[in-house]
Amino acid sequence: MAKKTKKKEKSKAPFFTRFLAFVEKGGNALPHPAVIFALFAISTVLLSGLAATVGWQAIHPATEEVIKPFNLLSKVGLHRILLDMVKNFTDFAPLGIVLVAMLGIGIAEKSGLITAFIRLLVMSAPKHLLTIILVFAGVMSNVGSDVGYVLLIPLAGVIFIAVDRHPIAGMAAAFAGVSGGFSANLLLGTIDPLLAGLSEEAARIVDPNVLVNPTANYYFMFVSTFVITLAGTWVTEKIVEPRLGPWESDEHKETIEALGPHEKRGLRWAIIAATLVTIVILIGILPEHGFLRAENGEILTSPLIKGVVALLFIVAGLTGIAYGFGSGRFKNDDDVITGMGEAMQSLGLYLVLVFFAAQFVAYFKWSNLGVIIAINGANFLSHLGLGAIPLMIMFILFS
Repeated sequence: MAKKTKKKEKSKAPFFTRFLAFVEKGGNALPHPAVIFALFAISTVLLSGLAATVGWQAIHPATEEVIKPFNLLSKVGLHRILLDMVKNFTDFAPLGIVLVAMLGIGIAEKSGLITAFIRLLVMSAPKHLLTIILVFAGVMSNVGSDVGYVLLIPLAGVIFIAVDRHPIAGMAAAFAGVSGGFSANLLLGTIDPLLAGLSEEAARIVDPNVLVNPTANYYFMFVSTFVITLAGTWVTEKIVEPRLGPWESDEHKETIEALGPHEKRGLRWAIIAATLVTIVILIGILPEHGFLRAENGEILTSPLIKGVVALLFIVAGLTGIAYGFGSGRFKNDDDVITGMGEAMQSLGLYLVLVFFAAQFVAYFKWSNLGVIIAINGANFLSHLGLGAIPLMIMFILFS
């Protein structure tokens, strides 16, 4: 009887709920991403041999060159796999980019700068703007990697209790900002160099000289920050909180600890450091022949834009150091180096993932399968005669 009741309950569930349950179950069944990339790499090697055997090819639309697959199972292919394995790993674009960016972010996190900034932003918000500030802070928190999950979500529950609102609503609002806006921000973070590096590696399958700047996605990030903030606020106040009902508790309200004098002094020092760096940047970029401009005087191709990862490291590092010593969190240079070391420790699984991803991307590029699939796929779509909108919808669905 119990089994029949459960089956009836499942059948009564809305279709979308059952679909989400199916997606969740399928997602949980997937292996680790590193294993997936390892399987992709092995599959590419096998497919290259199959494609070469059956004579699969494509004609390049621009050069009329016949593109043939390179057999990675051949003697030459196997030699290349063995000889270039280390090179594939060290030359993988996202690796160095993320490592350098995380060194600076690690200093800012270890010093407590990111935590102090989020606390100040949320705790100084007026009551009627509390929800929107929480969601916005959640979106902005991804500058410091996972700090939003660790700090902001529990803090949101405490803040909502303090103003007689349901804590679950506050935590849901913060979670919506942190998770829903993980790739959106007004500032560049660790995710931007990573995405740029991955995009660059993919684009180089077609054009080896392509360069993708970490700021390439900034316009979308900037707008998404406000869209996600407004959407998260509306859902929280119009749907989530009314469904939860009023918060009633006899327990003593938790007090929210304000920033102490040492933390405030640290923030002042960090602001001074950020201001000085900004002044140097403006001096180097505003004049027509500024020292941070390109040789032809352009800004978009300048070292400032191309070297945005180095800039992120410098700004995060200097402001973190200033806050650390200003607040007393840092006592000496060992504390700064410890922060950088802890940031590197957190990247252990990332390094494993990158190793297998680098091999897959290299094999895919060597085999010419990417170019052949792209050309034949484009020819197939052109024969379908689909309009621009259906093509865009298909692109979104497949990506």
